[in-house]
Amino acid sequence: MTAAVRMMEENLKFVDGVLLVLDARAPRSSINGKLERLFSNKKVLYLLNKSDLADDKKLRETISQFKSEGKEAIAVSALDKKATDFLYDKMFILLKDKLLKNKEKGVFKPIRFMVAGIPNTGKSTIINALTGGKKAITGDKAGVTRGKQWVRIKELELLDTPGTMPPAFENQTFAKHLAYIGSLNDANIDMGDLAFEFISEMKELYPELIKDKYGIEDINLPPLEIMNAICVRRGFLMRGGEFDYDRCAKAIIDDFRKGRIGKVVLD
Repeated sequence: MTAAVRMMEENLKFVDGVLLVLDARAPRSSINGKLERLFSNKKVLYLLNKSDLADDKKLRETISQFKSEGKEAIAVSALDKKATDFLYDKMFILLKDKLLKNKEKGVFKPIRFMVAGIPNTGKSTIINALTGGKKAITGDKAGVTRGKQWVRIKELELLDTPGTMPPAFENQTFAKHLAYIGSLNDANIDMGDLAFEFISEMKELYPELIKDKYGIEDINLPPLEIMNAICVRRGFLMRGGEFDYDRCAKAIIDDFRKGRIGKVVLD
């Protein structure tokens, strides 16, 4: 992560603006404060990606809050061509002053954006959506992009960068949210504990989604009993009738990540 941040710092002088990609389901959690400080002298567009998986009402409220803080922010889904076309136009609008100065000087060159964010927010997928083809390496887990790569799109050049986490998590709730969305390495996480925490939080935020998805009659049950009920309904049972919490936990987190539970904004 230190090397990635150093690389970004060295390349900032080559870009006109920054596209800071966030996960729309956990927009506050996926802001790396160190990157914000690094980009403080650049035009930054906060892109809340995967908006097709996010609670529309809460997402609109979040964007409104961002704008009240002086942040340029839009929601987009890389799967929606109209949304990515809007993003393309928005990037030029953000740098209209720069473009006007270049035009007055008789300079015609592509504008350059650095694409940055924490792992697994969809940075490379956004680049591929803008280009209309697979020019950036993508994957459904953290850490796919390992180095920098430039991608040219008409009058625009994008610098794809590795996902970069903050050096420490002062807010443990945000850390959990990043684990839910897959920005942390699953190999370093106890999925049983993670699913337990997820059920506990969803009981407070979106009880009806859990109730409807898993057929839970009493959503006021303790999280462990809810997981027991899911094990029974899904057949996650081991020999002797013991609950297979490992399979259950992985299924619950996968349901969330794939949008099968419903549209959610966690923070």
